[in-house]
Amino acid sequence: MVHYLDHAASTPVHPAAIAALTETLTESYGNPSGSHRLAREANLRVDAARATLANVFGLTPGSIVFTSGGTEADSLAILGSLRRSRDAGQEGVAICSAIEHHAVLEPVEAAGGRHISVDGNGVLDLQHLRTVLTELAEAEKPVAVVSVMAANNETGVLQPVVEAAAIVRELAPTALIHTDAVQFPAWHDTADLAAAVDLMSVSGHKWGGPKGVGFLAIRDGVTLPPIQLGGGQERGRRGGTQNVAGIVALAAAAEAMGTERPTVVPLVRQLRDELVDRILEGVPDATLTGASADRLPNLAHFCLEGVESEPLLFLLEKEDVMASAASSCASGAQQASHVLAAMGISGATGAVRLSLGYRSTRDDVQAGAAAVIAACERIRSRG
Repeated sequence: MVHYLDHAASTPVHPAAIAALTETLTESYGNPSGSHRLAREANLRVDAARATLANVFGLTPGSIVFTSGGTEADSLAILGSLRRSRDAGQEGVAICSAIEHHAVLEPVEAAGGRHISVDGNGVLDLQHLRTVLTELAEAEKPVAVVSVMAANNETGVLQPVVEAAAIVRELAPTALIHTDAVQFPAWHDTADLAAAVDLMSVSGHKWGGPKGVGFLAIRDGVTLPPIQLGGGQERGRRGGTQNVAGIVALAAAAEAMGTERPTVVPLVRQLRDELVDRILEGVPDATLTGASADRLPNLAHFCLEGVESEPLLFLLEKEDVMASAASSCASGAQQASHVLAAMGISGATGAVRLSLGYRSTRDDVQAGAAAVIAACERIRSRG
């Protein structure tokens, strides 16, 4: 029996999404950009999905721009904001937290942008954000976009997006505010988050949707130039034929998520806490990353002294426990984690991220904890 503890990477597709995907693939094969009856039917399905997603996420239907997932949504947000700044005759600066997913970090760095530091728990330093924005204002350098993720994908630590947005509105009022909310919706309502920002990235496969479909929410009244041209779909904001079946399945998964979340969250939190307790008790020197911060209820990230990530994951898989290193704490076979480096964590040699989901059970927790404990003992005994 497989014990899947890697829901932060991708979740099993929800049965409601599978049913919607299968039915749409079978029955609705028209191109939604066409004009005949089957095309109009496909377009109606896309519009209905848009309305469902808007209701679940606290958005307006017109704000939703469908993408191939979170990475494209992040790219559209950052690169579109930079192009918007250039179109206005400015060379605006892109800013992001130092712990962003690479889908945000890399376009910001490629544009010569700025990082905002985090504390030892991985929480955004709001004073540093204020300092950087003040310095740029005094230098008369406009800010194109500020991006702060809702929850970190490695550690699960929640970020003060609403507070950061208020600072940006005060000190850089022409900047767009973006949040990568990919890890967030399965565990928290997004209405307050969406209300605070101009741009919000979402990907369905983190909460029961199929891979390869997501959206960028663009606040009503905000104009964002496209980065993918051709076809004029999504009101000219993202060219390309819409993935009708994926979009319909995305909406079905979102509806199920919204209905089940009040029941799922406390159960998963309890399982996560048991998992943490078992590992901290059974693995000497294991450290729970971001332990003093507010974290997602499904995720536990550990740094492990003297336990390299690659052999650890190999041994876990041999016990049918599927987990992730997210990134290793130090250089080696896996890429070093920029998130842990930003937090000032450098002493550990390995890391493991264990993440639960709506299908997780106590058996998964017990098997996962036992496998981690045994694997650490085995690796350390060889050391």
